[in-house]
Amino acid sequence: MSEIPLPPAVAARPRDQRGYPVPAITPWQGDQPRFAATGIARTYICAVERRCSICGLTMAAGPVWRVVAGPEADAIAAGLAGPGAYANAAATAEAPGHRACMLYAAVACPYLAHPTARRGQDAVTPTLAAHRGDRGGGGAVAGFAAYRFRIQQGTVLFRFTEPAELLAHTAGTEQLDRLVAAIAAEPPPPGPGPGYLDDDEAAAERRCTELLSRQDAVT
Repeated sequence: MSEIPLPPAVAARPRDQRGYPVPAITPWQGDQPRFAATGIARTYICAVERRCSICGLTMAAGPVWRVVAGPEADAIAAGLAGPGAYANAAATAEAPGHRACMLYAAVACPYLAHPTARRGQDAVTPTLAAHRGDRGGGGAVAGFAAYRFRIQQGTVLFRFTEPAELLAHTAGTEQLDRLVAAIAAEPPPPGPGPGYLDDDEAAAERRCTELLSRQDAVT
């Protein structure tokens, strides 16, 4: 981990006992992050407030990025090459983030970085299942002009449209030079992220409840 450069906003994240930065959407149980889980409250907060799922800071108007697997990378490449519009056919629970943060995720995450890596835990949503033992298969860091989201069966699901960039890799570590360049090019973070996306799970739940109540009032 020490040889992988950290975007400043990621470096400012709370750390686990090993010193690893904990993504904004990772829930906490007591003083321990639950890396195998995705916090529904935290994901919803990031979706509504247009925050990066890795660092928790807001994303400016314009493209957002996420790490995609090989088959979806191929579909995006075809969409960029042809006149047809692209939208991911199956909604995904993978939330978007900043370009530098997603390049960091591609390099640092064992499952995303290595095409022969295997997931240690099951991850299942209404439209996506990644089972214990599944292999990666290459992929890309992809930029999209827009995203939409909804809550379905207790999961926040995303759809992304209008691909804007595709940075393909066989192994995520191939993105290292791009990561270094992205960190050098990005402006300093505007300040610390909100406390409700740090290590206080009760604060995240309260913020999510507040946002949901606002949505109910509108609808």
